[in-house]
Amino acid sequence: MIKCFYKLTLCTLILVTGAGALCEQSVASDVRKTPLVRAIERAKTSVVNIHSEKTARTDDSLFGSGKSRKVNGMGTGIVVDPRGYIVTNHHVIDGVDSLRVTMIDGSTYNARIVSSNQSEDLAIIKINPNKKLTVMPPGTSSDLMLGETVIAVGNAFGYEHTVTSGIISSLSRDVEVNEKQSYKNLIQTDASINPGNSGGPLLNLDGEVVGINVAIRAGAQRIGFAIPIDDARKIIADLISTELLDHTYHGIMAKDIKQGDKQMLVLKTPAKDSPAEKSGLLKDDIIMKAGSVNVVDRADLERAFMGHKAGDTLDLLIRREDKTQTIQITLADVGNVARTSPVSAPVVRAQNNEIAMDPTAEKTWDILGIKLAKVPDSQKHLLSPRYEGGMLIEDVRPHSPAAMNGMRRGDILVGLHIWETVNLSNVSYVLSNSKLSSFNPLKFYILRKNETLYGHLPLNLAGTP
Repeated sequence: MIKCFYKLTLCTLILVTGAGALCEQSVASDVRKTPLVRAIERAKTSVVNIHSEKTARTDDSLFGSGKSRKVNGMGTGIVVDPRGYIVTNHHVIDGVDSLRVTMIDGSTYNARIVSSNQSEDLAIIKINPNKKLTVMPPGTSSDLMLGETVIAVGNAFGYEHTVTSGIISSLSRDVEVNEKQSYKNLIQTDASINPGNSGGPLLNLDGEVVGINVAIRAGAQRIGFAIPIDDARKIIADLISTELLDHTYHGIMAKDIKQGDKQMLVLKTPAKDSPAEKSGLLKDDIIMKAGSVNVVDRADLERAFMGHKAGDTLDLLIRREDKTQTIQITLADVGNVARTSPVSAPVVRAQNNEIAMDPTAEKTWDILGIKLAKVPDSQKHLLSPRYEGGMLIEDVRPHSPAAMNGMRRGDILVGLHIWETVNLSNVSYVLSNSKLSSFNPLKFYILRKNETLYGHLPLNLAGTP
């Protein structure tokens, strides 16, 4: 009896204290769950794999005819809003016929392109999930350290949710990929980044995204690059702008402050006669929350407004001189903002449906470098229902601001700054605006195929009236 009791007590001791093999197994589990493992667990549900299909045309040199073939592509994306908005690289979605997104749980959704910026190589796509998605925890790239451990997650060579790790090898790298694409201020890492990783996150050990993987050095090993997340978030804010997506206007002018743990959205002077000014917002106010969204930067603010219509009112929790208060802001319609001041410049059209070179058309050509015309009936199907109209770009002057910043013949100009460009009078209003210099560089919105693209036109206003 004593011997048996001893054995039972020993077994009990092993179970309670974790002695012996059971102890080793328990401790090993804790040891194995390193910061790197925890970081991946935190972020993995917000990483998506992107599969695309596009039509490529090849020339048959023997018969002089062209053949079409389908080409499959791959990339990665990061969830930026629980409603299904995902950021990826522009080159991942450029020219595709279809997009399919796969989540970590294996669920698959068709995706559509929402907006894109070719020069910054970022794009927003949208899926319609059957539940709210987990948004990737945003970090900051303002305090990254050389040698800091980072993790890349993505669809490497089509192997979904591949994880690699390494260190930050360098900061502020300028990289020229080819004649059409170059990048500024990239993060260099030796974490393996391969084809298919594009658009995926570069994580820190807190599981926060600090960069968006974008490029590899051909022929090199363990040299990859990522867009710093602080730079990317500014572009994301523009790509999900409520002006662009919902045709609503708030007039909040603000700057992102990203200095390590100090991260906030600080207001500039609100636009005149805007909802922001009417709400009582002031310069140097700090927006902490908009509706139900905690606000750290402009991307958060635009997310909060996204999906609301003109006339909707949202609560803004702000800090002003160390005191918090709630202010209400009511969104306006961009179209109404565009037409608040009448424009007297006449629209003169030639019989061939082109716009004659009246003073407004001449100014458009001289300042922007584009020639505009009414969208022909045969092309009106290209206009998105969210816009009231647009103007066809018939010609682009070589080496002009338009040419240097991606505008092409056949694009449809739908907006300049905060205003629609339904007709030449709208364009005249922008180019004749007394505050045009404050809009410089001038933001533009164009439709190309099924995409809404935007960019900025640096204007040389010397000598213009």
